Amino acid sequence: MVGYTSLEILAIQQAYTSMLDDINPFVNAPEHLALIDKAYRYCLEKYDGRYLVSGKAYMLHLIEMARIAVLEVGLGYVSVVASFLHGIDYKENVSVKELEKEFGKTVAIVLEDFSDISKLDTEKVAYNSDNFQVMFLSLIDDMRAVLLKIVHRVYDVRNQSDVDADRLSKYFHEIKYIYIPIVHRLGLYKLKAELEEKLMLYENPEIFHEIEAKIEASKEARKQTAEKFIARISEGIDAELERTKKNGKHKFAYSVKWRLKSIPSIYAKMRAQNVPFEEVYDLMAARVIIRCALKDEQECCWSVYSAITNIYEPMPERLRDWITQPKASGYESLHTTVKYDDKLWFEVQIRTTRMDDIAETGQAAHYLYKGEKQTSEEWLLNVREVLENPGLVSFENSYRKIYKSDKIFIFTPEGDLKQLPVGSTVLDFAYEIHTRVGETCSGARVNGRMVPIRHVLTNGDRVEIITSKKQSPNADWLNAVVTDKAKNKIRRYLLEQELKESEMGKGMLQRRLKNWKLPFSETVVDMLVKEFKLENALQLYHQISTEKIDIADVKRFLTAKFGENPERMEKAVPETVGASKKEQPTEAEESLSIGEDIDNVTYKLAKCCNPIPGDRVFGFVTSDGTISIHRTNCPNAKSMQQRYGYRIINVKWNGIENQGSQATVRIYGRDVMGLLGKITKVISEDLEVNMKNIALNSDKEGFFEGRIVLQISDVDALEQLIGRLKAIEGIMEVVRID
Repeated sequence: MVGYTSLEILAIQQAYTSMLDDINPFVNAPEHLALIDKAYRYCLEKYDGRYLVSGKAYMLHLIEMARIAVLEVGLGYVSVVASFLHGIDYKENVSVKELEKEFGKTVAIVLEDFSDISKLDTEKVAYNSDNFQVMFLSLIDDMRAVLLKIVHRVYDVRNQSDVDADRLSKYFHEIKYIYIPIVHRLGLYKLKAELEEKLMLYENPEIFHEIEAKIEASKEARKQTAEKFIARISEGIDAELERTKKNGKHKFAYSVKWRLKSIPSIYAKMRAQNVPFEEVYDLMAARVIIRCALKDEQECCWSVYSAITNIYEPMPERLRDWITQPKASGYESLHTTVKYDDKLWFEVQIRTTRMDDIAETGQAAHYLYKGEKQTSEEWLLNVREVLENPGLVSFENSYRKIYKSDKIFIFTPEGDLKQLPVGSTVLDFAYEIHTRVGETCSGARVNGRMVPIRHVLTNGDRVEIITSKKQSPNADWLNAVVTDKAKNKIRRYLLEQELKESEMGKGMLQRRLKNWKLPFSETVVDMLVKEFKLENALQLYHQISTEKIDIADVKRFLTAKFGENPERMEKAVPETVGASKKEQPTEAEESLSIGEDIDNVTYKLAKCCNPIPGDRVFGFVTSDGTISIHRTNCPNAKSMQQRYGYRIINVKWNGIENQGSQATVRIYGRDVMGLLGKITKVISEDLEVNMKNIALNSDKEGFFEGRIVLQISDVDALEQLIGRLKAIEGIMEVVRID
């Protein structure tokens, strides 16, 4: 890289000297100036020969940023040094440790924070602007990093030829959704107005120039109107001063000026009021600036308000008293809107010179009136709190200890933002996306690097969850998550699994007792619960299912208790679970065959569970004599068996000519390209199954969930179809539902 020419070096040196002269009233301690000069020379060497898109020397950009930081934002020497060094760690491959060694820990922290927020993906900030602002604050330790980023964006909009088109578009996107709200909250109103104007020129240049032309065309007429308005105000204030003078009260000096509201503000009013430019009723504003003693400020402002409202009719609902109750940013002013004629209203702002300086330059000006130096940057201690707590009365009243946010913000691969508590893991994030994603999470790529499910996430991480059909939650997962949502989902899954396993264990116990020719009864179950020191039957069934209780131990216990004689046991334990033995259908009993030997009996397939040939079913005799056919795992089966056991009959499929029963399956997975076509091909073409209805819904995280209603011949065909669907890339789950 060829270095700067001698003429460019001269221009850079002149700009640097001029900047030092400008900031000297605020940054003049010899040790601070020495550190600034060290940073300047360090960068001059590192960036020698580097240019902006426009061809301007890169060093001129750094010098101008330093000037804006001090004169327009109110920052001090640390920020001047950081202005020179920002981005040098990744542009020139300089380590933060090296910068800390050369320029101190404070500067290094600002630079590291600046680097962190510079790496954030802001593409979708429009959907999460409030969260992005909070994330900025939680991501950094030193607020100067955010303010330095604002300084950078101010430079960018003033020097758009220095930035390539793609970057400029990205910067304006950030300005709109992040930085304008922040400068507004901080009371940097001049910078806010400038950013808004530049943004409108970029987004809506035609509308901007149209309003600008109309303003220019009516300029002279508005000037005359404003001067007449101001003249009458001055007369009223002079009369008030004369009156207070006679009463021996305080005296004050004042000045009155007027302005037309900014073009973005006018455009916002046009949209809000749904009117053209000519019908916006409050285009002009006047400002009365009072010079008086600090202790007399409020009284003087209200005296002026009284004088003005004695002349012009005020609009009571537009009175804004930010003197008694300042804004969180420290802004103080008294606003009223008064009627000039039938069509024209003027907003009048009443404030002192101190209030005006703060309104124009932000909180940095506040300390000048307390006899303090800006170089201390004391006001920065409260910036975070003002941004995090917009309801605070003022900076002066906000000297509470500053805490880092207890939230972190994580990006999905698509750039969407999720908010989680500090300490959240990959597994927490997976459950935040979707329950099924959490249940099948096997790891993740965090910022492109593979990590396990227990990996703790940090602010700004971009996370892509890896899932596996073979993965499922276990009790140990409860130690791998911190969010209540994830814990509750895991507990719910484990409970459902326990109930399923308990049902299996109950069936195992029933079959074994039947094989041993022993009765299944509540008394027997209670004995076994007591013998194995359990709390209830559910635990007994679960431990049998999971083989924690050996079924051989059950037999040994019952044999030792009752011997080998089944009749002895039956007499000892006559009570049976559910229906009596007489009422219990057994496989030995005659079963009715659907489609064969109940031709003379009316039957129907239950709508609650939609049984299809091949399902395990039972019959239920209804009050009108019709036999309703239900699946054995029908949601209503347990209730029917417990309450109406005498109505239950055995049925089986045999020889039925099925023209197609209805079955519904739920599918879930990643929304990959061409998925719907693959699903319909498998169902309609490959398996020749009639698909009566399909509905798929995708979410913004890239997952879908849907239902398919099928006309299917039997269970075997349905199971084959489910297997084929599961094999399709992207599909994570296929289950039959009713």
